[in-house]
Amino acid sequence: MLISCTLPVQAISNDKINWGFSKSKNHEPADAGRRLNELIKKYGAFYHGNTKEKTIYLTFDNGYENGYSDKVLDVLKKHKVKAAFFVTGHFVTDQPKLIKRMADEGHIIGNHSYHHPDLTTKTARTISEELETVNQAVFQVTGKTDNLYLRPPRGVFSERVLNEAEKLGYQTVFWSAAFVDWKIDSQKGWKYAYDNIMKQAHPGVIYLLHTVSKDNAEALDQAITDLKREGYTFKSLDDLLFEKQLLLPAL
Repeated sequence: MLISCTLPVQAISNDKINWGFSKSKNHEPADAGRRLNELIKKYGAFYHGNTKEKTIYLTFDNGYENGYSDKVLDVLKKHKVKAAFFVTGHFVTDQPKLIKRMADEGHIIGNHSYHHPDLTTKTARTISEELETVNQAVFQVTGKTDNLYLRPPRGVFSERVLNEAEKLGYQTVFWSAAFVDWKIDSQKGWKYAYDNIMKQAHPGVIYLLHTVSKDNAEALDQAITDLKREGYTFKSLDDLLFEKQLLLPAL
């Protein structure tokens, strides 16, 4: 008589994680540490590109509009830089002209969820709904259905969230350079944004910026100009994903 023994399936952890890392100094790559590095690699997520090449990826989180997105887009157009804009449902429905301009000018429209919730508190079904409703809203404006980059709201996630995103076909993207730029009532001047952008530059850096910031809008032109002078080139997340799919050993 044969006795079968089925081992229980281990549940995927939903312990809440707040994205964080050791910031770059002297152009050395930022580092999230072994635990986070291993976890996000397991699910194909990333927070920087090839740390052997002086490439830069600009990303912006857009929850609402504060009057500076057009200026940011003007600067990107001037420098022929393609960025990624992670948008909420509110931003899409409130600013369809900006969404269309972003898409028409070749920028990536990323998914930042519809209501900007803590995804670790949501069921798999609700996570799917949060992301799909953004996709539908973007499609209504742009006719495009390639909105498959995800940035968890506030950088809050868990292994379960990464797993659900992967199952839904999303590429989760974090960041390796950021600073407090979203507080619209305490902007500190363009030099504050410029200095933070410059001092955190490193090969493969993914910047997280916010277009609600007056400082960012006023600093971006000079920052891009000076980063190019330092030998950096600007690429899009599509370029980075293509490189990762080629299994470059340095990524």
